[in-house]
Amino acid sequence: MFFLALIITGTTVFSQPDTPPVNQISLNNFVVKENLLKNNKLAIIAADENEKPIESLNGSFQFSINGFQQELKFNDGVAVAPQPIDKSTFLYLRHENEAGTHGKLYYIYKKDDNLSPYKINWLVLILIPLVIVILGTIFRKFIIIGGILLVAFLIFNSKNGLGIPTFFDTVFDGLKGIF
Repeated sequence: MFFLALIITGTTVFSQPDTPPVNQISLNNFVVKENLLKNNKLAIIAADENEKPIESLNGSFQFSINGFQQELKFNDGVAVAPQPIDKSTFLYLRHENEAGTHGKLYYIYKKDDNLSPYKINWLVLILIPLVIVILGTIFRKFIIIGGILLVAFLIFNSKNGLGIPTFFDTVFDGLKGIF
């Protein structure tokens, strides 16, 4: 009788609830668009792997925007970056959670009052200088022109906010995504 009572109480005390716990939605991907209010601010939209918006995401998430820590509040899957964009620039967004680090590099082109974000793949950052160096080594007359193009590439990047640390962060994030 004692063992039967122990088995019955043991199963009721340690039983699992009928309803599974609510799954917490994590932010593993995001897309940058122009804010609908056209106030020179950007909207960061939570997305899945296929870049389809996740409208059920709400809460505060820590981001690094061009190296500065910023807490973004998501409502229905959308958060607005607090800093307005006054000229064309590079924008490096990074979010870290339990699943890993998620970083993306965008070039924000500003024309009049419109912002056009273009996602830059890390391979482009590697291929452009690599092609210039390869062409310079193949064609000896191209060495000076290649050197000038590399310097112009570096000046354009650094003038628009893409420094060497951000360059390497983007490349390393891309390499981590491969493995």
